[in-house]
Amino acid sequence: MATPAVRLFRRLEGLFCVYKPPGVHWKLARDTIETNILKGVNATPSVPLPQKVRFLTHGGTDTESDTPKGLTLSAVSLPVLSKHPLVVGPEFQHVKVGVGHRLDAQSSGVLVLAIGNGNRALQDLYSTRVTRDYTVEGEFGTATDDFSHTGRVLEKSTYDHITLDMLERVLAMLQGVNQKALLTYSNVDMRSQEAYELAAQGLLGPEGKSAPILTGLRCVHFQLPNFTLEVQCLNETQKYLRKVVHEIGLELRSTAACKGVRRTRDGPFTLHHSLIRHHWTASDVMQAIRKYHSFKKKKNVHTEQNKVPV
Repeated sequence: MATPAVRLFRRLEGLFCVYKPPGVHWKLARDTIETNILKGVNATPSVPLPQKVRFLTHGGTDTESDTPKGLTLSAVSLPVLSKHPLVVGPEFQHVKVGVGHRLDAQSSGVLVLAIGNGNRALQDLYSTRVTRDYTVEGEFGTATDDFSHTGRVLEKSTYDHITLDMLERVLAMLQGVNQKALLTYSNVDMRSQEAYELAAQGLLGPEGKSAPILTGLRCVHFQLPNFTLEVQCLNETQKYLRKVVHEIGLELRSTAACKGVRRTRDGPFTLHHSLIRHHWTASDVMQAIRKYHSFKKKKNVHTEQNKVPV
């Protein structure tokens, strides 16, 4: 019979996501969640200690003559103290929390995690070539050694000549180059029915590992010297996105440094699903996993209903 701790852990198996704040390493976020889940699981009521029958001996005396009588045996049920939690320790000593696509310490946003059999689902999720969305903030006029605004300044330049129209032309050029790279790495004949079906489902992407590819790029805010981009990409790193900001500055005959990278979507997970730091507890994680399972079931039903009969 499963213990309350085991039953609770089974309800915690699955996928969920948290909001990783900037300045926090992803390992620290994962370790904090592991610790909180261990506390929650081991805080469940423990099962009663097993009982063991012991025979105790009792000596007696004759009350009238005060002479000793023979020994008597009595059966007594006593708890097995070797099974006590203070002796054997907590029921769960370690919980493995898997991490999806990493975020470096400077970045923030959606970080997908998995518990138990959710680690297999996490591998299946990334084998489907899911795209990720980012909000990237840049600032014209400065070039640094690590492409971020906190790096060592290498160069300063003017930026008054830059207009929104110029920026959008550069973004269109970059998107066109990446679209060609996407077709090259996809290893699919673009004139085939397979290519059409993959493109219609949004599954057209590189086979295996490839260079970072930007599948979408647009400016959502422009006020010199600052600008904000929305980026959809595959196989990216946050350092690569900062380098894109740097290259945009060079294309515009200026310089640019990245002020922030925030992931807003990772596959089916968005900021709306993310648990903030105060909610990195076992109860909140269990609720988030339950919502994901419910969403996945609805999506599967919708997919089955929309299938075209052959």
